[in-house]
Amino acid sequence: MALTADLIVTNARVLTMDEDHPSAEAVAIRDGSILAVGTRAGIDALRGPATKVIDARGGSVIPGFVEAHMHLFSGAAELAHLQLSGIAGFEALQAAIRAYAPTRPEATMLVGQGVDYTVLGSERVTRHHLDAILPDRAFCMAAPDHHTMWANTKALEMAGVLHGRVLGPGNEIVMGVDGLATGELREGEAFGPVLDLAGESRVRLGLATGGEPNPTPTAAERKADRNIMRRGLAWCARHGITSIQNMDGNLYQLELLAEIEAEDGGLPCRVQVPFHFKNFMTLDMLDKASMMAERYRGEWLSSGMVKVFYDGVLDSWTAAMIEPYADRTDWVGEPLFTPQQFKELAVEIDRRGLQIAVHSIGDGAVRAVLDGYEAAQKANGQRDSRHRVEHIEVIAASDVPRFAELGVIASMQPPHPPGAMGFPLEPTISRIGPARWPLSYAWRTLKNAGAHVVFASDWPVSPIDPILGMQAAILRKPWAKGDPDQSFSLKETLAGYTVEGAYAGFLEHRKGKLKPGYMADLAMLSDNIETVEPERLHYVRVVTTICGGKVTYQA
Repeated sequence: MALTADLIVTNARVLTMDEDHPSAEAVAIRDGSILAVGTRAGIDALRGPATKVIDARGGSVIPGFVEAHMHLFSGAAELAHLQLSGIAGFEALQAAIRAYAPTRPEATMLVGQGVDYTVLGSERVTRHHLDAILPDRAFCMAAPDHHTMWANTKALEMAGVLHGRVLGPGNEIVMGVDGLATGELREGEAFGPVLDLAGESRVRLGLATGGEPNPTPTAAERKADRNIMRRGLAWCARHGITSIQNMDGNLYQLELLAEIEAEDGGLPCRVQVPFHFKNFMTLDMLDKASMMAERYRGEWLSSGMVKVFYDGVLDSWTAAMIEPYADRTDWVGEPLFTPQQFKELAVEIDRRGLQIAVHSIGDGAVRAVLDGYEAAQKANGQRDSRHRVEHIEVIAASDVPRFAELGVIASMQPPHPPGAMGFPLEPTISRIGPARWPLSYAWRTLKNAGAHVVFASDWPVSPIDPILGMQAAILRKPWAKGDPDQSFSLKETLAGYTVEGAYAGFLEHRKGKLKPGYMADLAMLSDNIETVEPERLHYVRVVTTICGGKVTYQA
């Protein structure tokens, strides 16, 4: 007897991303995999009495988005915080904070997210500004990049950092002439004590320490954390995401996700969680990364990666540069590892057969990380390692061809360039300086040089919606006349969110395309994205998400 489909999606403009059969009208799914892709009539022949049919109404059907760089646990928790993106000026900031505070009467610490560095124009935010808005309750707010926070005096006092404290390299509590903290806190060690007062320290552990909750969470705390995780997974499914490559991690996150997977309904997205190696750790601690990789290696939940931060960000001068910052000519930033320390780390992780992903924003960081990957190849021999460099906001010309030469993935975020998706041009482009603009956020340059370029949002740093990211990539404009055009076409951009994401996860033979035998991971859109003007892409919505043959979101 001929096989019948569990589910058919029909009346669609199917963009398969399969070069041999690029388009179709319908998709048939059976047992969590794609049974067939073809014409409406051909797929209709696979309908049986129990087959569920979804009418795409002429909208695009595409492979499910692979979110190749995001922070699931902390992003999910932040959905409940005060959202300050797009707020400009003291009055608007004051109105937003004062409206939010009464809605959280029980909160020990009020937290805002996504506030621009230039929220007060050229004036830098201090605790005194925030004291004038909210003097009697602890309040802090984070920049979109999550590398700088500002806190009021009450928050600084409660966290014990008003008088400063000794921190590791690359972290800073900015101090005033009065000998007290100004309220600006750069990098996690500086603002960690403040954020911990919000009672959400467990969601940040994968980023902050890479360690486990201590004390062990109670059953009630664990249940609350699972609910936070579920909220994040549902938010991903709502945006057509079927695979997540998380960029912070610990064993606790894997355990929570495994508990959700074991329940009825399982996980709505496939998730990879890395081991996060921090600069205070010793190489023998990688035993835990190997254990996580061994224990979690399913198609729904896996590990197998080590995430590292090599530097900070441009806006707070914490990214590691080769030449000094254009607006701070005596400073190149302070990396979190020395080049030699990173080489030793890369050699050891690679020796264990694990994938490496390193946050590297400045050109100095990018070079040091590529040097580490080269050292690993020399020490351990060449293999299909697919090590990754995350962000690559500035790169030196001589390092561009090394991605293809070393088989390294360029993991980049279309929402991040200043001027894209509402991120202001300043202060970033002045930090970089015009001489480096041609090789800033250089997606096209890297792609043309043969690199695998994978796209993502870095949520919650940027809005999670991959369609907004696609629009940002297609509409990208140079900052100066004569600088190279780094924009991507629609198909190239979609590949960055599907095919390349699957490749980055070593699963290009199972996902990232709509073809028989592949995972039944797909997203149905409200419109035909091939005919929508790029300027109007932000009106296109995900109407249905299917992951492993299960409907995980329906508008």
